[in-house]
Amino acid sequence: MRGQLLVLGVGGASIAVLTVLIAPAIFHRHLLETDLPLGSPELMHIEWAHRDALLIALVAGLVVSLLVAAAVIWSLSRRLRRTLAALGDGIEALSRGRYSARVPVLGAGAELDALSHTLNEMAARLDAVEETRGRLLADLAHELRTPIATLAAHHEAMADGVLSPEGVADVLTAQTTRLARLAEDLGEVSRAEEGQVPLAPCELDVQTLLARVEEEWRERCTASGITLRLQGPTAGKLGLRADPDRLAQILDNLLGNAMRHTPRGGTVQLTARDEGGHLLLVVADDGEGFTAQEGAQLFERFYRADAARSREGSGSGIGLTISRALAEAHGGRLDAASDGPGRGATFTVSLPRVAAAR
Repeated sequence: MRGQLLVLGVGGASIAVLTVLIAPAIFHRHLLETDLPLGSPELMHIEWAHRDALLIALVAGLVVSLLVAAAVIWSLSRRLRRTLAALGDGIEALSRGRYSARVPVLGAGAELDALSHTLNEMAARLDAVEETRGRLLADLAHELRTPIATLAAHHEAMADGVLSPEGVADVLTAQTTRLARLAEDLGEVSRAEEGQVPLAPCELDVQTLLARVEEEWRERCTASGITLRLQGPTAGKLGLRADPDRLAQILDNLLGNAMRHTPRGGTVQLTARDEGGHLLLVVADDGEGFTAQEGAQLFERFYRADAARSREGSGSGIGLTISRALAEAHGGRLDAASDGPGRGATFTVSLPRVAAAR
């Protein structure tokens, strides 16, 4: 505020000095053009009157201007200090981990208001990340609890002589394998969501892809009493540029998910078609389906639509999360739809036929 007042004072003084130096000379020249004799008392009185009136007006105007400017500067400075104090409090709260804190928008200017909005958006994102982290840790603890409890119980039983090592070998191996798979899936989904999965895209033929899927899944579907149907392009050769291993991983996750949620006698269908420069891979089943609320959570880590489903046979709950991340890594997307419980589910992978992988 002192600097602003100093600038105003210097500007006002400059205007006053220039006015005192220039205005009397101009006024004197105009007086000389009148009929008054040079050096007469009347001429001198008029010039002194003009100079006094000019100085009084300048001083009064300068004082009023300084007072008004000081009031305006004080008001703006007060608002600016309030805004900066609020911003400082918000940043301090964020630094202490209070991501729910928000900065009020006080109307201190477009730039500061934009900064407040940006800070609030950052706080909201940090809050969401913290909530996701907490939920992930809780889900991970829940996933680890069952195999660890099983291993502890069987080791205690062996130590007490209730069970023999040969009798529990299969159980111990299964639980150890489950823990290893969980660790591998966690690493996979973290790399996929962070865009760190290496891709090796190449030219693929969709018909060849479908033939590979049929060869790998036909026997498993038959053993489960499920009919597998594949439908490719009706005419011509449909090509795609993608990573064959990652694309197979996406389809394996989707087909495995469809089989787990389809009862014996049901049908799982994989359809490939071209639509608007994108290849659509649609996995549809006539199984359990899901509600709209469940559909919004399907791609969350460890989420299962049926909480009562056996965890031994339902996978790690990360397959759909990995599949969506891999589809996005190819520049595409993965969506899910269902008409409701008991009416089946449809998962659609949309991939650009032109390489768009990141």
